[in-house]
Amino acid sequence: MVGGSPPIRKVSAASARAHTRRSDKRSFNSPAGLLLRLVAVSLIGVLAWFYKAIQPPPPNIPGSSFGPPITAPRVKLRDGRHLAYKEHGVPKDKAKFTVVFIHSFNSSSHHVVTPSEEVMDDLAIYMVSFDRPGYGQSDPDPKRTAKSIALDVHELADKLELGTKFYMVGHSMGGQIAWGFLKHIPHRLAGAALLAPVINYWWPNIPSDLSTEAFNQRHPVDRWEHRVAHYTPRLFYWWKTQKLFPSSVPPMQNFSPADRQLLSKLPFTIDNRAEATLQGEFESVHRDLLIGFSATGFDPLDLDDPFPDNQGSIHVWQGDEDLLVPVTVQRHIVRKLPWIRYHEIPGAGHLFPHADGMADTIFRELLVGGETAT
Repeated sequence: MVGGSPPIRKVSAASARAHTRRSDKRSFNSPAGLLLRLVAVSLIGVLAWFYKAIQPPPPNIPGSSFGPPITAPRVKLRDGRHLAYKEHGVPKDKAKFTVVFIHSFNSSSHHVVTPSEEVMDDLAIYMVSFDRPGYGQSDPDPKRTAKSIALDVHELADKLELGTKFYMVGHSMGGQIAWGFLKHIPHRLAGAALLAPVINYWWPNIPSDLSTEAFNQRHPVDRWEHRVAHYTPRLFYWWKTQKLFPSSVPPMQNFSPADRQLLSKLPFTIDNRAEATLQGEFESVHRDLLIGFSATGFDPLDLDDPFPDNQGSIHVWQGDEDLLVPVTVQRHIVRKLPWIRYHEIPGAGHLFPHADGMADTIFRELLVGGETAT
């Protein structure tokens, strides 16, 4: 039509949709579209692999076909879990002093600090050690916290009829756990000895310059391990099992010269050391680290004196050459808690409780103020 508007071509909706589908199909099959599809599939694959990589395997429950055999005596707790234990010293009904021992990292109820038989008999000490949840023959506790372990021991003491009060001794990670006893079950304690208790560099009441200085003295691999446990706990299993970066320090690098001289005296055998982690490393040593360097827990510097009437005493023992637990931070803690009786051992490392005569000294100091029983 001359001088008029150009004719308008009408396109049906069905025709428009078909044209769009053909255009989309051509773009998706283009090199750019193929690349996009490849990237999407690869990303999904990587995410699926990573999700699987960060999931810890289920624990090998004691007594199951994959778990350790049950050979130790055990008590059943209210939630159905079991704690395995081991007895030491004089018979319970002959004892003047009852002690519960909390084992250290990567160990079990077999790994205890015990005084000599002479002191055991002289003071009439009955001692019970136990496999912490997930270690040895004690059932795992996926909800394990410092409080839950204290309540487990509260129940263990009732089941074993240890009396209304007992003494408590903990070494290393067991010493850190012992702080939880002072917070959650102080009414059950007659006294306590914390031997080189592990510190958490993120406890709020430790000055940042002091904690940073102490933290930087640790091996770089240990520092990364602690950071992952503290900041990204969901990635901790992946970190400990990945092969891209070193995730563990050879044990000897964290031992002082004094510690190395004591290694042959430790009450460990190949069999009972291996038994500690038969349920798997995640529910035992990994969970220890996750709790020990947690961002949630409590700060021992907030504790009150559990014995305001001097009816008991709390002792902290520390070697001044300990490469695992910085003595500078330990000194700060005991200065802020004046009710702590602090014992610093010159030239000693982390394993000092196993030095000749040291366990005798520790137990005498805790139970009878250093005196000889009469």
